[in-house]
Amino acid sequence: MTKSATAARTGESPHLHEVFALPPGRALDICLNLQAAIIEHKLAPGLKLSEDEVGEIYGGSRTVVRAALQALAHSGLVTIAKNRGAFVAKPSIREAHEVFQARALIEPAVARLAAETITDRDTARLRAHLDAEHQALHAGEMGRALLLSGNFHTEIADIADHRVFSQMVRSLISRSSLIIALYWKRSDTACESHSHHALLNALAEHDADAAEEIQKSHIIDLHSGLDLREKARGDMSLSEALGRAG
Repeated sequence: MTKSATAARTGESPHLHEVFALPPGRALDICLNLQAAIIEHKLAPGLKLSEDEVGEIYGGSRTVVRAALQALAHSGLVTIAKNRGAFVAKPSIREAHEVFQARALIEPAVARLAAETITDRDTARLRAHLDAEHQALHAGEMGRALLLSGNFHTEIADIADHRVFSQMVRSLISRSSLIIALYWKRSDTACESHSHHALLNALAEHDADAAEEIQKSHIIDLHSGLDLREKARGDMSLSEALGRAG
């Protein structure tokens, strides 16, 4: 299991697996590994996910792999084409705009709720999360930093304690990662650390108005930091993308 997938199972993002309708087991493990690889930009949008190759890499039967891919498809991270197989989802420019428009509407309201309910323990957890994000950035681990940046937003949704909003934010964050992978324009697009710090301070002070406004500006900045033009992608196998021998 990858480091990120393990973290999802062991506390760094304790509710990450809830987006997948799978019981604990090999299918969920494969699902989390592929999710982490996609979010960390190891697997590019449009890459084919062969059932046999996934099974060989992660150790699972076709039936188990198929269940994992179906769960990923349900979350929007994978698309399954009849008679062609499964592929990492490749969001269109229209979808990119719509996802960030939705985030700009939903996440400020979530930040307001979180500011009203946040505890000292929540604040400490978010500060530790930001420290981990900074460490990834300083180490040049941009994919890891992207994963942590997205998880920062889902942590805030957890603090808000609104199940419907939390599920929506998780789905939008997953799709945002694919969009950033495809349309990333500048190195700090996914990790506006100053915005995260400002947001954390507003949350810690229970300043709902400030938290809402900072979150809205942050999402708008993320949206404007994307180069929403079609880009060509080189062909690469799953094994090559994950750095494993075929």
